[in-house]
Amino acid sequence: MALFGKLFERKVCGICGEEIKLLGNRKLEDGNMCKTCSEKLSPWFDDRRNSTVAQIKEQIDYREENKEKVAAFRTTRSLGESMKILLDEDAGRFMVTSARDLQKVNPDVLEFSDVTGCLVEIEEDKTELMKEGKDGEEISYKPPRYTYDYRFHITIQVRNPYFDEISFQINDSSVELENVIGVANPARSAEYRKYKQMSEEMKDAILQVRKQAREEEIAAATPKKLVSCPYCGAQTIPDEKGCCEYCRGLIN
Repeated sequence: MALFGKLFERKVCGICGEEIKLLGNRKLEDGNMCKTCSEKLSPWFDDRRNSTVAQIKEQIDYREENKEKVAAFRTTRSLGESMKILLDEDAGRFMVTSARDLQKVNPDVLEFSDVTGCLVEIEEDKTELMKEGKDGEEISYKPPRYTYDYRFHITIQVRNPYFDEISFQINDSSVELENVIGVANPARSAEYRKYKQMSEEMKDAILQVRKQAREEEIAAATPKKLVSCPYCGAQTIPDEKGCCEYCRGLIN
């Protein structure tokens, strides 16, 4: 009876203060959270049970601030099908989402400089095809035949207070090779080649923007020196485009 009494006892959300409905509790390290508040968290966050009420409140504040970044986001490049990597190359930011209504879903907006790495994995499953024997039992073909399934996954490693990776499957449904005798050669499949190329393009794009961000950070940290402009003769510190700050002549 004590167990049932504890199950149905009144619980209050430590975040918003509202009473938590039956089966709506999300346990925290030092309290409880309602379903409504849990839906405000990042979709890439998976450490709820080890988080305190204070830490969850901080994340919700971060998510509220993220809405302003979403409003300012302007997609210059889109990669993927249903789940997409969206790049705002002018602002040096990106997001990963399947949503059409970005304001409603509020995807996490990250800086290019937040990226620490990117990995692509091709998962293969192999299932032997069987046939019915003369007595109704399942028996192998001679030689054996197989069905191969392929799923393409990408993991973007990032610096963020609430998650350290964004991982998702690129193809919604598996690439399937049927009735294969022996070892499969997936490269013969147009669909396999399509998703392999797509995964490589995603990885290359993420690593390229990461490289660009690192180079900009190094350039910004490098002390700038006065040089003599060959056009106007002024002593100047070239701007980010290598131009004289006075006559706009290209020095570098």
